[in-house]
Amino acid sequence: MTFIRRGTLTAAAMALGLTLTACGDLTGESSGKDSSGPIKLGMLTPLTGSSAAIGPYMKDGAQLAVDEINAKGGIDGRKLSLTVEDEACDPKTAAAGAAKLVSAGIDVSVGGYCSSATLPTLSIFDKANIPMLIPAANSTDLLAPEQRNVFLINGTGIQQAEAASKFIKKQGSKRVALLDDNTSYSTDIANRTGDELGLLGVRIADHQSVTAGESDYSGAVNAVMESKADFVYWTGYYQEGGLLIKQLKAAGYKGRIMIADGSVDAKLIKIAGGKNAQGVFATMTQTPQTIPDGQSWIDKYKKKFGSEPGPYSTQSYDAVRVAAEAVRKAGSTDGDDVIRALEQMDGFKIFSGPLKFTIQHTLSVGGFDILVVKDDGFVLNK
Repeated sequence: MTFIRRGTLTAAAMALGLTLTACGDLTGESSGKDSSGPIKLGMLTPLTGSSAAIGPYMKDGAQLAVDEINAKGGIDGRKLSLTVEDEACDPKTAAAGAAKLVSAGIDVSVGGYCSSATLPTLSIFDKANIPMLIPAANSTDLLAPEQRNVFLINGTGIQQAEAASKFIKKQGSKRVALLDDNTSYSTDIANRTGDELGLLGVRIADHQSVTAGESDYSGAVNAVMESKADFVYWTGYYQEGGLLIKQLKAAGYKGRIMIADGSVDAKLIKIAGGKNAQGVFATMTQTPQTIPDGQSWIDKYKKKFGSEPGPYSTQSYDAVRVAAEAVRKAGSTDGDDVIRALEQMDGFKIFSGPLKFTIQHTLSVGGFDILVVKDDGFVLNK
């Protein structure tokens, strides 16, 4: 199969994956898989670290799908099981978690939130011939190794950059400042947005990379103010995004602000301050609250877990459903058979629309909406 190359894996990430896979037999051939036992799904999601708020959304969304499928008899009489490990948005933690999942004998991986943490897991799951349905991570660097077991359920950085650029142009902005956190996911979107805006004739007034985990971003804020930017696009995660919004407003910034999907969480509003966050735009794939007629699904989620669903709960729900459908069509959990079934899917209904993967194993339909902060949440910008 032919992929389009987009970026490269870092040498450190590749070395980390090779080191961990060398720690034991992670090929999956001696993991005790039972063709008559449960179909084992594994998920890596942030349970600790600055993005830990996302983990329960993904885990619970996936578990809801598992429970629904099992309640209907499973797949060919086999029930599904879900094992969750922490990725912490940290490459070492994620690689260790992936090694645990392979040792546990999972059949399909349905996790992956931070692209930088997902990258080193690619070689681990590939060596074990485990298909990966990635519900959140979407850097095009994930496509660079050209691994046929990798499929993205979320829209790509290419699609997000295109949506952002079109919206910024439509707003009539003349000078745009791009801010990223120097991770694969964040820089991919920022760089591609810069390229797209250049083609649209919009000037990039400033482009800053900040260090995640800090509390003072005055250097970047001052650079934005000096650039006289009328639009700021932040492509990192919500912890830093909230602080940047707060500090930009404190510095007297009056222009528009937009965030990428990694920052779409109610915690960003709390960190920024409710008043500061009002009117902030976001590029985001569908959330439970923006899905047409999605209230019934939200009600099911709330009834089971006692809380509102959040970002990537629906993508995780769909990742499980797609994995189960692929196993059903393949008639087995053999990695090669499941991968072929995924490649041949055409029209299976998921939240973003009828599923058909492109030759690069990305979504052929679906994309990014523009949301806006209103009161204490994100709503569709109309």
